[in-house]
Amino acid sequence: MLCGCCGDEAATGEKTVEKTAADTVRQKGCAGCHPDVSLVPPHDLACEVCHRGDPEADREESAHAGLIARPAHPDHMGDTCGSCHEDLSRQCAGSLHFTLRNEVNLVRGHFGADEPLPGLLEIPVHDEPTGILAMADDMLRRRCLRCHVYSPGDDYPLTRRGTGCAACHMAFAEGRPRSHQLLARPTDQQCLSCHYGNVVGADYYGRYEHDYNWEYRTPYVTREPYPRAYGVEYHDLAPDIHLQRGLACIDCHRGRQLMTGGQAAPTCTTCHRMPGNEDEALPDNVVRADTTLTLTSAGDGKTHVIPPRTHPAHAEYGSKVACQVCHAQWAFNDSTTHLLYSESEIYWDWERLTVQGSFEIERFLEHNLNSDEDELPPMMRDGITSAMRPGVWYQGFTQRRWEDMLIRRDSDGVIKVFRPVLDLRLSAINSEDTVLLDSVAGKGSGLLPYTPHTTGPAGLFYRNRFAGLLEPFSPVSAP
Repeated sequence: MLCGCCGDEAATGEKTVEKTAADTVRQKGCAGCHPDVSLVPPHDLACEVCHRGDPEADREESAHAGLIARPAHPDHMGDTCGSCHEDLSRQCAGSLHFTLRNEVNLVRGHFGADEPLPGLLEIPVHDEPTGILAMADDMLRRRCLRCHVYSPGDDYPLTRRGTGCAACHMAFAEGRPRSHQLLARPTDQQCLSCHYGNVVGADYYGRYEHDYNWEYRTPYVTREPYPRAYGVEYHDLAPDIHLQRGLACIDCHRGRQLMTGGQAAPTCTTCHRMPGNEDEALPDNVVRADTTLTLTSAGDGKTHVIPPRTHPAHAEYGSKVACQVCHAQWAFNDSTTHLLYSESEIYWDWERLTVQGSFEIERFLEHNLNSDEDELPPMMRDGITSAMRPGVWYQGFTQRRWEDMLIRRDSDGVIKVFRPVLDLRLSAINSEDTVLLDSVAGKGSGLLPYTPHTTGPAGLFYRNRFAGLLEPFSPVSAP
């Protein structure tokens, strides 16, 4: 036993046996170890309803038997969330936010795939990718698809989040849940935990990523590590006018559209009507009083009057020109995106490009370039299964610009804003530094139409943006 004065072993010679956490007897019930967890209606359920385990056990090992740490994960949400929200849980599993089938099939089709896949889980796994499509599959699984509900997100302060239903309905801070209170309505922070970087959503807040090269990533704070909320510093450009007025993402992108895909995506004309269209159906958060439409925002709770489309240009060009051709203040224009699969152990070429928009690659490069410890092997995890495989994916750009929007005529005849979404070049080098692929492109130019979330006034010279694309050509004139 221990001496009560100094803590040394007493003269009896008995030895102290330290109890491990698993052996320590505790108060029965989850609250014995987790006293700070508080729940609120309607989710004030017993812990085991969602997390399973044995609430009657008085030891950690037996209490955690069968524990589900992430009950909202897609692998479990049917049994947990679905026990109360059966239809919604089933519909979510097939929604675009869960399958990412649009993104998956756009990239795979661009690099030669003949048949579409149901979603990201069906992307083939290639232990030793050879050929352009196999490289594209590996790139999707290990470099691109990090923002999906099967993953808790990248390890940056504002990109770590929940999985499955919790990705949208649980608030996180510094990589951990703020509480066990589930959000009935996601805030913009939940949206931006995936829609960051040069992705639609970040532009709504006026954010445009700096280039990866260290000389462009101002401000020059220090050479020591410092937190970057979304992985890469960003320019503060003009935010969307709807954000300036207090509207949140879900004011336009409603729950049913996001969770089930059962509703068409909103357009500007969903709310901004032409005079005389008063009889058309309205979103559930928009009300009509005579000829005036108002929206109550989930962001600030205020009521906003929705301006109608009364300018004569809307009647003249509305069927020929997409709204954002005139109203977008700026647009994403990253061209060309270069992606290199590498098994090489030569790292000094990347000294100026250690920030890669990927915490895993950043940590790998910083360690191998600056640490005195043994080098890490060039391996990278699968973003879907977390399995490690040889080879890492580096990324870079020919240029990153926002000033000049790319305006083209789409296949449906409508003039729209485009961006080089698929302007990709894939390269590969093996462990013997032999080049396997060298800047291989896919089909076509890689330009796709998109909707910049950078809305603002059209300006006096709005016709200059599209006059040359009109058929037949009409001279530019003042409105």
